[in-house]
Amino acid sequence: MGQTLKKEVQAEAVFDRIERSVVLKAPLSRVFRALVDSREFGEWFGFRFDGEFEVGRPMRGTFVEAFDEASMMAYHTSQGVEPFPIRQVTADEVFCTIEVIDPETYFAFRWVPYPLDRGLDPDREPKTLVEFRLSQVDGGTRLDVSETGFSRVPEARRLRAFRMNQGGWGSKVEALRRYVEVAGT
Repeated sequence: MGQTLKKEVQAEAVFDRIERSVVLKAPLSRVFRALVDSREFGEWFGFRFDGEFEVGRPMRGTFVEAFDEASMMAYHTSQGVEPFPIRQVTADEVFCTIEVIDPETYFAFRWVPYPLDRGLDPDREPKTLVEFRLSQVDGGTRLDVSETGFSRVPEARRLRAFRMNQGGWGSKVEALRRYVEVAGT
């Protein structure tokens, strides 16, 4: 394989998978419930769903807060991508479709990565796969989060979708940590 082609393949692979791992100081059953109970997921993620999670179900709802375009464009810059106008996600759009719920071990859904780009048609956009793997470890629960499939996202928005979700998963995993590690929840 030529050097140029090898570098292109490596670069594409780098922008196809996001991974986060954390040990949460909470029982496995508590962490799993925070993931698969749509109300609890919404609490730490900042989204209100229209019903309970079930395999095959397209989930709709609304973000708890509206996105401020100026703030989002500044965030784009902070993540190393060119600022781009945003749109608000509407309640009739599918937030995600539940793929798998395996008790206390695995939860997965598909969604449009970074659905805020103005002009994006969420019904036609390729979906990425978000996976949560859980295992019991000394001191709590190990959670591995991954999102894959960015290579199918149109090139014009691939890097932005990847970087926005990469930064987003860092903050969402931290929000989940705070949510499940609070005594009594």
